[in-house]
Amino acid sequence: MATDPTPRSAREASAARGARGAAPLVRAAAVGPAREDDAQRSDDAPTARKAGAPAAAARKTASRKTATRKSESRKAAPRRTPVGASTARKTGGRPRAPVGRSLHIGLNAVGAAHYGGWRGELTACEFDAGDMAALARTQGMRASVLLTREATRAAVLRRLHAAARALRAGDLFFLSFSGHGGQLPDVSGEEQDDKLDETWCLYDAQLIDDELYAALTRFVAGVRIVVLSDSCHSGTVVRAGSARSEGVAPPGERTRMMPPAVARRVYREHRAFYDRLQRELSAEAAPRAPADADAALAQLALNPRLDALAARLKAAVLLIAGCQDNQSSYDGEHNGAFTEQLLAVWNDGRFRGHYAALYARVRARMPARQSPNLFVLGPAAGLLRQPAFSI
Repeated sequence: MATDPTPRSAREASAARGARGAAPLVRAAAVGPAREDDAQRSDDAPTARKAGAPAAAARKTASRKTATRKSESRKAAPRRTPVGASTARKTGGRPRAPVGRSLHIGLNAVGAAHYGGWRGELTACEFDAGDMAALARTQGMRASVLLTREATRAAVLRRLHAAARALRAGDLFFLSFSGHGGQLPDVSGEEQDDKLDETWCLYDAQLIDDELYAALTRFVAGVRIVVLSDSCHSGTVVRAGSARSEGVAPPGERTRMMPPAVARRVYREHRAFYDRLQRELSAEAAPRAPADADAALAQLALNPRLDALAARLKAAVLLIAGCQDNQSSYDGEHNGAFTEQLLAVWNDGRFRGHYAALYARVRARMPARQSPNLFVLGPAAGLLRQPAFSI
């Protein structure tokens, strides 16, 4: 055997150096096998996934069942009704709460072209309408207003008919009018020779009282109707021939009455229109029976045609007029005399009495020359004892 010529001491030193130089390779080798093990595990991963496939499938199936149960639970759970949603949906068909609507008409003038050149200027009627609308809104009613030029026959009748379609038993309709009252000769043949039909002077023509009552017959049974009229209904005064019947008011004061001379001129110029209206109303009401016994509370002699219209009323109607038939309603700077005292009694809602008490208190505050009038039509005896303006 050949021997290494290198001395032993040199060989040992060289071996030591070799050992020190090999250390990094050992450490590198330690890292290398780990990567190989990872690679081996990576190579074995498909096999492991295949081996675990049944478990994974089971997990997926369980997950699908859980999702199905949650979906079924959501379908079975009752839906929450959003705030403001339909009352019928929310109550499951139970009767809805009563609602209130109101219409407020105020005319500070009429169209001269429709009244023989007369404008009939007033001051406080639009204020009255605005104040009545504010009262209605504080009571929770849905209020609408027609002022002067807006207050035409077509507009007023359209609003009345819309309210009649919308309201149901238990609901409330509040109607107020501030403006001139007028008169028309009766042509139906059912009245005394000197009988005059009362009217509201709207912007483009008069609305006959019978037309108003005919419109109110459209409301269904159970609806409550409250009408406040701050205007003149002065047929008796006209026949009596007093100075005030000619539209003459004390100095510095204005009455809400169309002067009879103007009324005669308006009728003369538009006679065909008003005669046709009265005949149509008379024909419509003729076959009907006498009025309900509650009309005895009217303190007012109803004519036969109005009596027949009243018999057709299904709703309960309460009317408070600003004055008696033989008086005039007075205008003011901020409100009509009647409306002013009614608002004072109402006292921003602090008044808690019923309609009969409201009427009595307002009348007690009025001067002798203007005493409000009260009458009811239809099944309205109970309405008198209900809290005023309460839905």
